[in-house]
Amino acid sequence: MELSDANLQTLTEYLKKTLDPDPAIRRPAEKFLESVEGNQNYPLLLLTLLEKSQDNVIKVCASVTFKNYIKRNWRIVEDEPNKICEADRVAIKANIVHLMLSSPEQIQKQLSDAISIIGREDFPQKWPDLLTEMVNRFQSGDFHVINGVLRTAHSLFKRYRHEFKSNELWTEIKLVLDAFALPLTNLFKATIELCSTHANDASALRILFSSLILISKLFYSLNFQDLPEFFEDNMETWMNNFHTLLTLDNKLLQTDDEEEAGLLELLKSQICDNAALYAQKYDEEFQRYLPRFVTAIWNLLVTTGQEVKYDLLVSNAIQFLASVCERPHYKNLFEDQNTLTSICEKVIVPNMEFRAADEEAFEDNSEEYIRRDLEGSDIDTRRRAACDLVRGLCKFFEGPVTGIFSGYVNSMLQEYAKNPSVNWKHKDAAIYLVTSLASKAQTQKHGITQANELVNLTEFFVNHILPDLKSANVNEFPVLKADGIKYIMIFRNQVPKEHLLVSIPLLINHLQAESIVVHTYAAHALERLFTRRGPNNATLFTAAEIAPFVEILLTNLFKALTLPGSSENEYIMKAIMRSFSLLQEAIIPYIPTLITQLTQKLLAVSKNPSKPHFNHYMFEAICLSIRITCKANPAAVVNFEEALFLVFTEILQNDVQEFIPYVFQVMSLLLETHKNDIPSSYMALFPHLLQPVLWERTGNIPALVRLLQAFLERGSNTIASAAADKIPGLLGVFQKLIASKANDHQGFYLLNSIIEHMPPESVDQYRKQIFILLFQRLQNSKTTKFIKSFLVFINLYCIKYGALALQEIFDGIQPKMFGMVLEKIIIPEIQKVSGNVEKKICAVGITKLLTECPPMMDTEYTKLWTPLLQSLIGLFELPEDDTIPDEEHFIDIEDTPGYQTAFSQLAFAGKKEHDPVGQMVNNPKIHLAQSLHKLSTACPGRVPSMVSTSLNAEALQYLQGYLQAASVTLL
Repeated sequence: MELSDANLQTLTEYLKKTLDPDPAIRRPAEKFLESVEGNQNYPLLLLTLLEKSQDNVIKVCASVTFKNYIKRNWRIVEDEPNKICEADRVAIKANIVHLMLSSPEQIQKQLSDAISIIGREDFPQKWPDLLTEMVNRFQSGDFHVINGVLRTAHSLFKRYRHEFKSNELWTEIKLVLDAFALPLTNLFKATIELCSTHANDASALRILFSSLILISKLFYSLNFQDLPEFFEDNMETWMNNFHTLLTLDNKLLQTDDEEEAGLLELLKSQICDNAALYAQKYDEEFQRYLPRFVTAIWNLLVTTGQEVKYDLLVSNAIQFLASVCERPHYKNLFEDQNTLTSICEKVIVPNMEFRAADEEAFEDNSEEYIRRDLEGSDIDTRRRAACDLVRGLCKFFEGPVTGIFSGYVNSMLQEYAKNPSVNWKHKDAAIYLVTSLASKAQTQKHGITQANELVNLTEFFVNHILPDLKSANVNEFPVLKADGIKYIMIFRNQVPKEHLLVSIPLLINHLQAESIVVHTYAAHALERLFTRRGPNNATLFTAAEIAPFVEILLTNLFKALTLPGSSENEYIMKAIMRSFSLLQEAIIPYIPTLITQLTQKLLAVSKNPSKPHFNHYMFEAICLSIRITCKANPAAVVNFEEALFLVFTEILQNDVQEFIPYVFQVMSLLLETHKNDIPSSYMALFPHLLQPVLWERTGNIPALVRLLQAFLERGSNTIASAAADKIPGLLGVFQKLIASKANDHQGFYLLNSIIEHMPPESVDQYRKQIFILLFQRLQNSKTTKFIKSFLVFINLYCIKYGALALQEIFDGIQPKMFGMVLEKIIIPEIQKVSGNVEKKICAVGITKLLTECPPMMDTEYTKLWTPLLQSLIGLFELPEDDTIPDEEHFIDIEDTPGYQTAFSQLAFAGKKEHDPVGQMVNNPKIHLAQSLHKLSTACPGRVPSMVSTSLNAEALQYLQGYLQAASVTLL
């Protein structure tokens, strides 16, 4: 694509169309942009548009499109084509910083993100002048430019907060500190001075405080991994100024907005974070500043109001106190009973209250409320911070703190009892207090794993939780209902089973509650209870114990999906999946109606998939329905196909990318359920599965390979007779997969199925080419994963076609090749093979090479006979060799960034492990002994002499053991 006005005009028109609400106009435009993004100059056209277009909407649209393009394509993935040509990469890096700094803020943010994505890959090695270019801009004195630099630096350096320590990381941070720390400190001091100069100029202050917030965030990132020498030497400057800013109050920066945090609050929140970082990690160096910060932050907490805009500030300030009170050598600051009482009374209790804003979120923004409350992402909420502070204080002062709070809990419950409809918030706070007091350690998977011995959880459950859940009206006091359900969820390991069993019908009842939070919590609690393990690792509740409630449970779960706001509620769908899994055949009578409801839901969400977890659990539930029903009645598979195939066809025709890997997995499960031949409906699909476009998407590959394996297992004869012209296509897929380090194992899965199941004559003409391709890949890039797969394949080939056929095909490619493969690959590498079935295949294959391959006994290959036997005994007896050479680093496909749907394995579509030698050989050691015995009868005297002269003593001993176990001797 040339950088021409015509192309700019075309691009402008298509970008406009991507904003159209009508999918018929929007989708083709998106597809067009996707189709041209591989062309040279495409990114430069976007950058030209966002710089020169007169239309502001187009500028913003071009900046977002550019950022997403960079996100998808900048990283160079091994084995995959480079999606952006080198000239474009150089041009982008040369222009983007200047462009970003001269753009309006909305566009600046997008370009800043793009720079940090590029920086993550290219900085510092491939973009050495980035830092210098940025630091030079500090001199400009223009704070629009300076804030652009700071914002970019922040998005570039914030990854230091969660990267693992490594020499590479240290080198990069050192480079950044050398170039950046001093200019940043000077900018910090200059900005603070400017704040004094412009103390009465509101608009100047707003810009300066935006800079201070970014500078404080950069301070946090640069100090996170370790305390840099520069910051240690300049601690006085930073800490004194941070302390001054914490205590500063400028009327011009106060906002009237009760919801949105202002600049002052955001800055103070970040400073609390910075102080907490130093108190936790560098307490020795920070010790002399700490008392000043404790006092300043305590005063902040006592004087800050309850408005939502202060939430982040208050929670960070409380988190600071929580991190300080857990450290043994700050214990003395909190020891006094009056201090503890004061903290409980003035900080903890007020911040546990359920405020009007929380009530509003509960009713009107339930999805966000659930996310924060259930999934622990309420890290910035006052309640969560207060809870952490309670936990921190309990570390050293469990007795006194529990004593102080018990009084509060009792008085709150008494207030509630006086007038429940008015005082219900008192009970809510009491339940929250009990929860935070009792929970010492908690995990998402198991709930509370360690509880405070001083709190009687069962008694509180019986007296204060159950009565609320037993009330006939499920819509009364929704917040308390949600609290009660959450209590069951959190303390499911502490409350005795008999009480939990009583609560199951109550939870089922609450699936009908109008409140989204209540019915979601009820579904989540049931799902967690059904997964809880009892003794012997079996589920705590058996299908028989839940049997009395099956009908009402399933009815209410599916009804809950029709309640307003919950049509794609992932917690309900997960509970449906878990109920199926627990109840097993008890659900069979209901399957006809359930599968209809699931397919209707699938059809509805496939129009616009937006909830990945919901979709995943829905497919899991479909797989469970198929598995459970077809286990009892395999013929029922036809009914499922009738119900699902129409929807599946629509999904495939409309190219619903998110669902295609799932559809293939469900189809594999259905196809594997067929016992005999492949139905014609599947055969019609077979040619389409080989289309290259399907294999371009990484997320499709595992599901497609498995589906092709199912075709080969069930219908190899049909393919050989009716679709022989498709075999080259099948091998083409293998060739594509084998070339990629990330997907070569999938190529071997496919190849192994072809070798195992296809009639030999149908693949005869391709065999030599297959081996040549494998040797080419071995020469070009030999990885441990490839070697392991290659060893399994050649041994499977040996089992299927015979040892002589293997030797002949190797030597047919190149004379003496067979000996080289034995000497260089099989003997030294066999120890790396892992997995029971894989080891068994290799053992049986090598046994065949030793005992059924005449050239091994009477040619120059004979010298390899004993080393091969030795390596086989090693495979049986030595631990697996799991070392990986230093230069090999596997890319994990799931971690490659970008746009493609990652592959999500459906647990309940799982494939049974298949053992291709299962019927032939039960015990490979005894099989070896019997085969050696048979060989020794054919050529008496030779085998014992080869064994006794060359095998080492330990291996010989093991071999004697195998011979004894098989009751045979060597002649």
